[in-house]
Amino acid sequence: MSDTTRYTVNCSILLTQLPLHERPAAAKAAGFDAVEFWWPFAEAVPADADVDAFVAAVEGAGVQLTGLNFFAGDMPGGDRGLVSWVGREDEFAANIGVVVEIGRRLGTKAFNALYGNRLDGVDPAAQDDLAVRNLAAAGRAVAELDGIVLLEPVSGTPAYPLTTAADALAIIERVRTEHGVDNVRLLADYYHLAVNGDDVPAVIAGHAADFGHIQIADAPGRGEPGTGDLPLRQWIADAQALGYAGVVGLEYKTDAADPFAWLPAAERDYAATH
Repeated sequence: MSDTTRYTVNCSILLTQLPLHERPAAAKAAGFDAVEFWWPFAEAVPADADVDAFVAAVEGAGVQLTGLNFFAGDMPGGDRGLVSWVGREDEFAANIGVVVEIGRRLGTKAFNALYGNRLDGVDPAAQDDLAVRNLAAAGRAVAELDGIVLLEPVSGTPAYPLTTAADALAIIERVRTEHGVDNVRLLADYYHLAVNGDDVPAVIAGHAADFGHIQIADAPGRGEPGTGDLPLRQWIADAQALGYAGVVGLEYKTDAADPFAWLPAAERDYAATH
């Protein structure tokens, strides 16, 4: 990782000792000018006042919201997205409208759509067909913002079917060929890919220029860089050398008093290098 790398703090996994609306300001106080969030509400379509409060927290902190997830269901309960969830199509469609509204208000361009787990008694092919349609709809909607939809391989959830970059890229290709939507991109989370046994250097070599986003955590443990054995600095540099020019999301867990102690203060300011 170099001093030209632009970082964004995932405030849904970091700074969690604070109330959610205080985390953007805490990230700013730590020297960062950009944040990202998983879906920050308990439902797909929150009350207008709740949306306003979230927007105000980001704007008031003086940070850029670089990324936002679509509603993913009950994440603590094990849900991992609605994109392929047969029976919740209307809920996902309604969520798209709220995501676009927040993106428009905060200038956000990248929106992560978690695919969803396999469902007992439901044909996997039917789930995949629905996912392709939902991703196409999401892609068309965020195109109004010149935005992109991100699709992410995930680890730690056996029912989640996208575990490698190839799994996600195959769905992305279907969205492109079947619906003509070309703004769905791979979210390369180096932690998830590595833990799932993917060949991360090969993924970088083949696809870095087309990455929609990079996120990092070390492995084992999903801690901050330097707590495990992943060559994160090299992998980021390699992706940048091959054309990746986006931000790098800090999406790790830590109990450290200073969760950002590994990163020199001079390298934290998004605006200085944007």
